[in-house]
Amino acid sequence: MAKENAKKKAGIGEYFKGVRLEMKKVVWPTKKETVSYTAVVVLTCAVFALGFWLIDSGVLAALKYVLNITLA
Repeated sequence: MAKENAKKKAGIGEYFKGVRLEMKKVVWPTKKETVSYTAVVVLTCAVFALGFWLIDSGVLAALKYVLNITLA
């Protein structure tokens, strides 16, 4: 039982050692790149939100027309 606990702790230690080693290999983006990527993501989200809103409004208008109903 003690060997299993020691092996498990060694496994966890080895895991975090591997994580640390891999994190050193990461090439992190610069501040300028991060701002640029963030702007692209926000703009893309805004465009898709507008598109979904237009589609939703169009479908709602079509349903109102076809079913001849009004929403309170």
